[in-house]
Amino acid sequence: MRLIRTKWNRRSLEKPDGKSTKGRLNMAKIYVILADGCEEIEALTPVDLLRRAGDEVVTVSIMGRKMIAGAHGINIEADVLLEDTDTADADLIILPGGGVGTENIESCEPLKEILISANEGGKRIAAICAAPRYLGALGFLKGKKAVVYPGLEDRLTGAEALQVPTVTDGNITTGHGPGAACDFGFELVRLFHGEEKTAELKADFVYPY
Repeated sequence: MRLIRTKWNRRSLEKPDGKSTKGRLNMAKIYVILADGCEEIEALTPVDLLRRAGDEVVTVSIMGRKMIAGAHGINIEADVLLEDTDTADADLIILPGGGVGTENIESCEPLKEILISANEGGKRIAAICAAPRYLGALGFLKGKKAVVYPGLEDRLTGAEALQVPTVTDGNITTGHGPGAACDFGFELVRLFHGEEKTAELKADFVYPY
């Protein structure tokens, strides 16, 4: 099995002149939820892109241990455990997909409470692949446009299901599947950093080729 370690280094909140930038709008605090069976590309692509954009991204295990077994035999070491983490400062919570990964997310009661609180507070929540079905089950998608892995459209309770790589409606962003991981990640960058910064990052990333 391949091992990927997502070591997290808290980014400095100091400008070169030594002045604090605390509260700066272009530095978001983001939590990516990791569970056994997650789609590795959906979990790590947003981490990569958002860290490149300058955001503080923390990977969070809901499995009671930091080492996560991905859906395709890639192990990922999370930064923290959910039970040791206060997500109250989140600007965004991301749910990767994967069939088994989504089942594990759905069975995590503490995470459910966190998501409900975040949604009620108008905070951003993003889910990709199978994971948007959980947002549907929680009632977050009523009256919204959303996407989900093909064949699960009936699980988007109350939503208008689209056939596009990714869509944001209100505080919710959803992605279609593994092939949309980059589109999904860049959409999240756009939401916090705008079109110009996103275009610059795409150019550096050589995307699209």
